[in-house]
Amino acid sequence: MPRKKSNPIRKTTKGKGANYRSVKAGAGMTKKGVAAYRRANPGSKLKTAVTGKVKPGSKAAKRRKSFCARSKSWTGERGKAARRRWKC
Repeated sequence: MPRKKSNPIRKTTKGKGANYRSVKAGAGMTKKGVAAYRRANPGSKLKTAVTGKVKPGSKAAKRRKSFCARSKSWTGERGKAARRRWKC
């Protein structure tokens, strides 16, 4: 039986149905956008950005460190905004 293809989530940054933040708001996905993605992709472990203060060595701190290492080469406007939001 072929697997049913999921509908991609809308990549909107304005209005009530926004799933992504604008560059001015720090780029990246909103909490609502992550929830929509996870509904469309069962089994996904996608999470929102780590933006608060974290204890060194905690899971959140490791996620932030990993994201910052992966996104080092992002030079576009949205990438830079996302890195600022994650506090890289």
